Amino acid sequence: MIRIGVGYDSHRFDPSRPMVLGGIRIPDSPGLSGHSDGDAVAHAVIDAILGAASAGNVGSHFPPGEEEWKGADSMDLLRRSVSILQEAGYEPSNIDVVVVTEEPKIGPVSQAMALALSDALGIPEGACSVKGKTNEGMGWIGAGEGLAVHAVALVVSKDF
Repeated sequence: MIRIGVGYDSHRFDPSRPMVLGGIRIPDSPGLSGHSDGDAVAHAVIDAILGAASAGNVGSHFPPGEEEWKGADSMDLLRRSVSILQEAGYEPSNIDVVVVTEEPKIGPVSQAMALALSDALGIPEGACSVKGKTNEGMGWIGAGEGLAVHAVALVVSKDF
């Protein structure tokens, strides 16, 4: 069986934190607020893979109010989510990610993010796509208050 999941996450910028997206640290950019490291790319991908298997979401497995997850490495949470996905009888197949932000520019780090995500998911390098889009100066993203991420995941049952 093939299933599709959609994930979304958004965070405000927080200049007191380092910027981490898709497991890649981006210098000279304010970080993102959040209970964990704020990696909105990893969070959206977690929601996409878990959603595809009807296995909850990032908050149901790693509640933001619990001390255990404070400052957590979101790529570690992604690897844990792959285990949850596998326990539900599925394997990740491919991922498509869109980061909506005016800054930082995603193009220069998109390939590094795709490789880091592929590694964490245990999928081939070419099975993960990351791209950036601006919001053309509109709304809270255009005003530079934060960023948003959309992710789509295809998962397949182990016996497919």
